[in-house]
Amino acid sequence: VQLQAFGGGLVQAGGSLRLSCTESRRTTSNNGMAWFRQAPGKERQFVAGISWRGDGIRYVDSVKGRFTISRDRAKNTVYLQMNTLTLEDTAVYYCAASRSSYPGSRESDFLYWGQGTLVTVSS
Repeated sequence: VQLQAFGGGLVQAGGSLRLSCTESRRTTSNNGMAWFRQAPGKERQFVAGISWRGDGIRYVDSVKGRFTISRDRAKNTVYLQMNTLTLEDTAVYYCAASRSSYPGSRESDFLYWGQGTLVTVSS
């Protein structure tokens, strides 16, 4: 397993969680990273992406102002801090490593995928 995501769980609406994604070994050099999510019955969607150097960050509109993506290259770890969670954030969250330093938002832009971690937001 090259990417491992963890940190999911059950949280009440309005609460917070932090997801982590660790590379068990270097997958590609200078790769951008991203988080995607797949809600029940829906297609997987891009949530947030960060460039290799951390100078390029993007979010899907629905999480702007609530989620923060960051990375620690020394630890080969990417984080997704999720605040003010809503029921609509319930999904399996996946981390992915991009083919390039600046990740896009399409699944085809990504070469490696983690196994997913479930986030359930309750009312």
